Amino acid sequence: MKYAGLLVMPTGFFLAMAALILFPEPGLRASFVVCGLAVEILGLGVAVRGHMERRPETPPVPPPGLGKTRGAPPR
Repeated sequence: MKYAGLLVMPTGFFLAMAALILFPEPGLRASFVVCGLAVEILGLGVAVRGHMERRPETPPVPPPGLGKTRGAPPR
């Protein structure tokens, strides 16, 4: 996943640069630049998440009242 994120980030940059060069109309240009920036942010998120350490799994905690006394007669 981290490599995918690192590949997506330049894609967003080049999308924004291509929009600046190819589109003469400001509204269309701005929308593609915003899309390019969104792609860069998504790529950064994927790259950061791919570099995070995995947490050790802990066993689920039973809800209160469902411990070892379940089924035992009341005293």
